[in-house]
Amino acid sequence: MRIGHGFDAHRFVANRPLVLGGEQIDHPRGLEGHSDADVLTHAVIDALLGAAAMGDIGMSFPDTDPAYRGASSIGLLRTVVQAIQAKGFRIVNLDVTVMAQAPKIGPHRSAMVRNLAAAAEIDQSLVNVKATTTEGLGFTGRAEGIAASAVVLLEEDIPLKRL
Repeated sequence: MRIGHGFDAHRFVANRPLVLGGEQIDHPRGLEGHSDADVLTHAVIDALLGAAAMGDIGMSFPDTDPAYRGASSIGLLRTVVQAIQAKGFRIVNLDVTVMAQAPKIGPHRSAMVRNLAAAAEIDQSLVNVKATTTEGLGFTGRAEGIAASAVVLLEEDIPLKRL
């Protein structure tokens, strides 16, 4: 078994759609970033890469590479899932926390779970998305941006070699 943790944060900017968990959300501002800036999915990607000892999102999809400008983070997640499967891992579960004063996550939670599960090629019952407002504290509490944290559990899908 391998545990991975991921964290990401992006600031709000004008004139950009807000995408969280692969779901476009009606909100007056979106998040700044090279790709679609889906902070929730980025945290999941980093957690998966960490659990598989495969670096981080910046190593796999550098923001200096124009190929990833505006890229769908759910698409990037699919690529990472295929890479960890190729290394012999399967996802046991994933748990995500979104830290945001706004928008409210509840109305979009089911769609986010569905999107993440599909991209991760796992059952929706293995995906949990939750949120906190941080009670008005910090940059998320001041509604300057959104942060997300993710934890994943991977299991070796192939027998381990014994020494």
